[in-house]
Amino acid sequence: MSQFRPAGVITITTDLGHKGPFVGVMKGVIATRNPSANVIDVTHDIPAHWPPEAGFWISRAYPYFPRGSIHLGIVDPGVGTERDILVAEIDGHLFIAPDNGLLATLLPRANSIRKLDLEGLAGLHLPAPSSTFHGRDIFAPVAAELAAGNVLPEDTGAETKDWTPGWLDEPEVSHNRVSGVIVTIDAFGNLISNVDARLIDGFRSPEVKLSGRRFPMQTTYGRAEPGSYLALINSFGVVEIARVEGNAAEHLGSDRGAPLIITDLGTG
Repeated sequence: MSQFRPAGVITITTDLGHKGPFVGVMKGVIATRNPSANVIDVTHDIPAHWPPEAGFWISRAYPYFPRGSIHLGIVDPGVGTERDILVAEIDGHLFIAPDNGLLATLLPRANSIRKLDLEGLAGLHLPAPSSTFHGRDIFAPVAAELAAGNVLPEDTGAETKDWTPGWLDEPEVSHNRVSGVIVTIDAFGNLISNVDARLIDGFRSPEVKLSGRRFPMQTTYGRAEPGSYLALINSFGVVEIARVEGNAAEHLGSDRGAPLIITDLGTG
């Protein structure tokens, strides 16, 4: 039996951008079915067709929302094909996303994972889904009904233990070295990795290597001179590379998927 209790909050993370009516229409569908729902945009600036970044931000953002929230992740290059839609319960939250690796980093911690079964939700009178906009025709109405308590998680489909793995490798860890990848680039050009701070907690003198260059670890941007580069643990608890008052990604020529290595120079 699910322990999920809806809080009436729905978050949306997509690659739809802000051109056109797509996000607004999804919110309209939710408001029509559940006028009291509190719909919150996490981001709609995920690079097109890049599920790993959507999953990264959802996994980092969801703890800041109340238990009982529903999180939609819609980066769906396989929309209209036979790909499944997953409904996962984790830490008292629900996550709904296409089965394309978007939720792969979260799913090992799930209390339950279900494959959405539209036939079992016939009572919701969902529209016949288009082949290109499941955010409007499936994700939004199902989330609205779940947030209202009109549908229970166990009503959404059968449990499964099979899902598509993530697109990016998880960090590799040894006693004095951690390797990871750049997952995203923020609006300032900071290169944000998938290396959690806890993975280097024991490092006495960590140094980060990316694109053939080495960067010292600092506590914050103001500890380095303008124009210089540094590595630090950012506000979401992962290692990032930044350029003080500048754009690290642009000047280093690095992009999503670039490997980085953190070494403990304090190891004898």
